[in-house]
Amino acid sequence: MDVALRVVEDADLDALFDQMRDPESVRMAAFVSRDPDDRAAFDAHLARVRHAPSRTTARWSAASRPSCRTATPRSRTGSTGAWWGRGIASRALAQLLDLVRVRPLRVRAAGSLTVLRHAGFRVVGAERPYAKARGAEIEETVLRLDAQ
Repeated sequence: MDVALRVVEDADLDALFDQMRDPESVRMAAFVSRDPDDRAAFDAHLARVRHAPSRTTARWSAASRPSCRTATPRSRTGSTGAWWGRGIASRALAQLLDLVRVRPLRVRAAGSLTVLRHAGFRVVGAERPYAKARGAEIEETVLRLDAQ
């Protein structure tokens, strides 16, 4: 299965908005906006993220299942749901790490760490932030990728 990263385009926004409101995606991501159904807030947030010079926003797609991830020195990672175990997330992350050359690179993960560990990230801490999507504090692992 091919995996390709590309810059988020205006034509992607409707699909991304739908994904950000999907109940299972929201639960797995754990961290959501105040109102996932607020399209104006979504558009304003994406406009800020897409035009911030210190961020790299990418969208990767595998067949017909797109997902969006934003990479910054403090980004959150998500999951690929039903596509687990096929190497898609690993290939997408490898491509993203080729684009984002900042090291050390810190990420926070509220779920599986397997893909991040295979990419060379190591655990450097943990926090217990409140995850609105889950209605509780959750364990969030902080990882770092150092220069290779």
